[in-house]
Amino acid sequence: MTARRQRRFDLVAFDWDGTLMDSTAIIASSIQRACADLGLPVPSDRRAAHVIGLGLTDALAYAVPSMTADQVPRMVERYRHHYLSRDAHLPLFPGVREIVDGLKASGCFVAVATGKSRVGLDRAMRSCGLEASFDATRCADETRSKPDPQMLWELGDVLGVRNERILMIGDTTHDLSMAANAGTAAVAVSYGAHRAAELEDHGALAIVASPTELQHWLTTHP
Repeated sequence: MTARRQRRFDLVAFDWDGTLMDSTAIIASSIQRACADLGLPVPSDRRAAHVIGLGLTDALAYAVPSMTADQVPRMVERYRHHYLSRDAHLPLFPGVREIVDGLKASGCFVAVATGKSRVGLDRAMRSCGLEASFDATRCADETRSKPDPQMLWELGDVLGVRNERILMIGDTTHDLSMAANAGTAAVAVSYGAHRAAELEDHGALAIVASPTELQHWLTTHP
């Protein structure tokens, strides 16, 4: 990816949780602990992980369908209590920093499209030293949540990149559906919240099983 005219993509947008940061287990267990606090049915590991990538309110509603509207504020508070008590030292997946740095060095724009809140993403980027690594970011509390395409459209508008020149990389079907709705390409990673079998048949150019495989794909498919 040494020259702009040789690149297929000018903007690579990453999901955050489960794609760049190894946070899937903590998010899922925080949902489960919040349910236990309120005496609500505790979702299975798989159901709790399935909602990762959605905005928080949407995620909790899916994970706990029996939750009533008046229980939502308390559920959000308990989830945040459990998550924030453990998120300060969550690690990036090995190799992620090198992937982001490599894309930047190649001349690509690099962005984040996440279901996290703005406060949550900013805190996470500071904790792992990536706050200066992205050209633009969009969060679920400042635009429409996945799988709505608005996040990707806004990132493209801000950076002056057409939809067909954007690549979305994520670990869930929510990410892949957002990309399809936006008219952008996508690559799925199967080391996060959703299994490879769940990611199939959602239009991804590839499904990779590790950051090493992702870096190889990006290097060999400019």
